[in-house]
Amino acid sequence: MAGKVEASASTSANARLDADLVWFCLPDREIAAVSQALASLIDWRRKTAFHSSGALASDELKALRRRGAAVASVHPMMTFVSGSIPSLKGVPFAVEGDAAAVRVARQIVKCLGGEAFTIRKQHKAAYHAWGAFASPLLVATLVTAEQLARSIGLSAAQARDRMLPIVRQTLANYEALGPAGAFSGPIVRGDAEVVRKHLQVLRNAPEARDVYLALARAALRYLPAQNRAKLKGMLERRLFRKLLV
Repeated sequence: MAGKVEASASTSANARLDADLVWFCLPDREIAAVSQALASLIDWRRKTAFHSSGALASDELKALRRRGAAVASVHPMMTFVSGSIPSLKGVPFAVEGDAAAVRVARQIVKCLGGEAFTIRKQHKAAYHAWGAFASPLLVATLVTAEQLARSIGLSAAQARDRMLPIVRQTLANYEALGPAGAFSGPIVRGDAEVVRKHLQVLRNAPEARDVYLALARAALRYLPAQNRAKLKGMLERRLFRKLLV
């Protein structure tokens, strides 16, 4: 990767750190310690420092702030995995921190094609949990579905191939029609007997059953449903019996 952007590797012993902006892209647990280690190496006055954590506030860089830097947290709500390079066009960036650093962040986000928005530091953890539902936990839901498909004789790869059409259409419906318009299946129809059959077969897949119960209860709370009282009672009884086991 360094070669692709004509960069070179360095260590704290030989890093020049002469840029006006230093952006810390580290695991959350390491941000404060690394910034502390670098704080005394150079004059941080008139410099800007960012970190890219979605869950932590700009205060993780307080060691640099004390040395004169303007600091901010700048986090794109986007998934980054090995083997994929997503576009940043239209991607929202949550920005929080010192006023001078926030101004710089907004300019950079605009140059990247993203859209900056302000977030309060006390809301960072909730913001990051929101993002978790939108991507990694969505993948966890899909892989749970894969495991259930194996019980009917499909491989994980076959399950993925056969799920993708409905997954893609569901996301397209969600975008075009919103959550209520995209919601289908036995809950919206109020078909309690089908839900009961789902729960029966899921007794043999306890992790999938837990996911199903949690999402079905969320659906009853946030989405349209017929026969709501019967469905709610069924889901609550099943959950209560599970807790007694």
